[in-house]
Amino acid sequence: RGLFICNEGNFQYGNATLSYYDPQTKSVENEVFYRANAMKLGDVAQSMVGRDGVGWIVVNNSHVIFAIDVTTFKEVGRITNLTSPRYIHFLSDEKAYVSSMYSDQLTIINPKTYSIIGSVTVPKNTAISGHTGSTEEMVVIGNHLYVTCWSYEKTIVKIDTSTDKVVATLEVGLQPASLVKDRNGKLWTICDGGYEGSPVGYEAPVPCRIDPEKMTVEARYPFSKGDYLSKLRINGTGDQLYWLNNGVPYRMNISDTELPATTAFDTKESYFYALTIDPENNDIYLADAIDYQQPGIVYRYSATGKCL
Repeated sequence: RGLFICNEGNFQYGNATLSYYDPQTKSVENEVFYRANAMKLGDVAQSMVGRDGVGWIVVNNSHVIFAIDVTTFKEVGRITNLTSPRYIHFLSDEKAYVSSMYSDQLTIINPKTYSIIGSVTVPKNTAISGHTGSTEEMVVIGNHLYVTCWSYEKTIVKIDTSTDKVVATLEVGLQPASLVKDRNGKLWTICDGGYEGSPVGYEAPVPCRIDPEKMTVEARYPFSKGDYLSKLRINGTGDQLYWLNNGVPYRMNISDTELPATTAFDTKESYFYALTIDPENNDIYLADAIDYQQPGIVYRYSATGKCL
C-alpha cells in the first residue's frame, strides 16, 4: 500500500512528475514515471485513480491519460486525443468517463482497449464569449452518474449510465467543483463562488448537501466573500467531510448543522494546496506547493488532526 503524488509542474513547461510514498517506511521515491519509462509524464498532472493494480494518470495540458502498473510504474497503455482532461471515473472494466475543463463533452472510454467510444453533451447554462462548457468531478450512484459543471458554470448534471443521456440538472451555485457521496447516499459539493471580476459574477462560496434522487438541495452552509473553498473530500466511513478554506484544512461531520469555527488540525502551515484521505485508516494527506517553483511537501495527519 502506498500513496501516489501527482506533481503538476508548471503550465506549458511539460515538467509534471509522479512520486510514490510508502507509509510503513515513511520513504518517498520521486520521478517514478520517468525512471520506469524513460520519458517525461507531460504538462500538468491533474489527477490519478488506482483500479485493479493499474494507475490512471490524467495529464491535463498534454491531453492524455497514462495507465501504469502500480508496482513497477511502467506504462501499460494510454488514451490520447482528449480535450483538457481533468478526472476519470470508472463504471466498469470496459467503461469510464473523463471530464474536461474546456469542453461540454464528457468523454466515454473503454479502459481495456484504451480507446474513446463515445461522449455525452452536457448542457451549458452560462453564455459568455469563448466559453466551451466544463465538467469536473464525478460520482456514480446506482445507474446514474453525477458530474459537477465547474468553470463559469452553476450546475450538477445527472446522466443515465445505460443510455448516456442527461436526465436532470440542478443549479446549486457558482462553480461547483468537488463532489463526494456520504454514508447516507447524499451528495456534497462546494461552489467556490468564482472570483472578483468574473464575467459570470462573484458569490460567497457554499457547501451544499444534495438529494441525488430528487435532485434538490437539502442544505446550504454559506461562507463569506473572501473565503475560498476547495478540495472537498470525505473519509472512508463516509461521515466526515474535509476541505480547504484559503489553504487551511477544516473538518465537519455530515450531521452537523453549523460550520466549524476553527480548524481541527494541529498545523502551523499557512497555506495548503491539496488534500486527500486514506479510505482504510482515514489518515489525511495535505500538500504544500510552497512557491510553485521548488519541490513541495506533503504532510500526513491522523483523522483527529495530529501530524504523524
